[in-house]
Amino acid sequence: MQALSEERLRAVIRGSSAEAGAVPRVVVSGNGATPRCLLQAVEASLPAYRLFMLNAHQGLPDRPDVVHETCFVGPGMRRSPTLSYVPARLSLVPRLFTTTLAPDIVCLNVAPLFDGAFSMGTEVNILPAAVEACRARGGMVIAQVNARMPWTYGDGQLDPDLADFVVEADEPLDEPHPAEPDEASKQIGDLVAARVPDGATLQLGIGMVPDAALSGLARRRGLTVWSELFSDGVLTLDEAGALDPGATVTGSFVLGSQRLYSWLDRNPRVQVLRTEAVNSPARISAHHAMTSINTALQVDLFGQANASRINARIHSGFGGQTDFIVGALHSAGGQALMALRSWHPKADTSSIVAMVDEPVTSFQHTAVVTEQGVAEMFGSDERAQAANLIERAAHPRIRDELWEEAAALGLA
Repeated sequence: MQALSEERLRAVIRGSSAEAGAVPRVVVSGNGATPRCLLQAVEASLPAYRLFMLNAHQGLPDRPDVVHETCFVGPGMRRSPTLSYVPARLSLVPRLFTTTLAPDIVCLNVAPLFDGAFSMGTEVNILPAAVEACRARGGMVIAQVNARMPWTYGDGQLDPDLADFVVEADEPLDEPHPAEPDEASKQIGDLVAARVPDGATLQLGIGMVPDAALSGLARRRGLTVWSELFSDGVLTLDEAGALDPGATVTGSFVLGSQRLYSWLDRNPRVQVLRTEAVNSPARISAHHAMTSINTALQVDLFGQANASRINARIHSGFGGQTDFIVGALHSAGGQALMALRSWHPKADTSSIVAMVDEPVTSFQHTAVVTEQGVAEMFGSDERAQAANLIERAAHPRIRDELWEEAAALGLA
């Protein structure tokens, strides 16, 4: 490990690029933990490169010589003209670093040394695999030591010897500010919460529906969390006494408020693990009453969900949805819930459709939940599934049309 100034780091990056003689791939922490100081150094030093990030936020370099590469598209890459989207379940992304997406440089945002190690903090995810693959092929690992990054237990601890260079630069982490749940989201949240028993294991995402489910979930007891992402909702549940005080809160990355980040710092109750562990369907299924709560853009009468594309344009990606749906369905007492509005107000269209015309993200959910009600899916025949979706999940204004479509598809 060698400590460098930002100016010296730029010279080192330029030198490594000249030696490589090809367009390098740079893997950078995403999900609100972007090491912006390092990204600026990369941008100032490389004439061309491939920038790999998961769920990249705004403020990325956007010139033609920078290819935006990802397996999950965030707002910073969503409309990029250079976007290179690589479809992959999140649990399988680490394999790509040893095959088609080998990294030349890895840039990390880490907490200062504690107990002899840095910590990747809020963003562990696919980064340990990226570091391992990069070092195995003689690449460069650079750490931005950031006092604003919480130090977390789990798989994100980084031995200083594994970082070739470090730069000290304190920067705030991104803090999302989700809108207050509207009436439809509150209704969905109440229906979701009603299905969660005491002692269940939760996969909680971020957004209006998970936030809206908190009031009902706060009354539960003995809950545990095994979730790809968790946000302030987990802190709310903990303060309400809903979480099992003897159980570990487990995630792969964290995105929330400064209050959450402060709670996270050096908290032994929390484990932030690598993606291969958290998103393993086998490990997910081992949890009692695993309840996976996901959302989609559309669900069709065959129970197929599109959560990735709008008008053939990639909007996000598979993410961990497929991992958690499969894992939850194999859990004893588990359930995979698809929660969404019945009607998209901006697009003025139904989210329950006859057949999705985009690639399918997931299918075979336990139930589909909208503000209209709960459509039971798993274990029913296809006609019953379609009828449940139409009568219990679809908006009333589209039901007659859906019945006609169902008849044409042989579902009625």
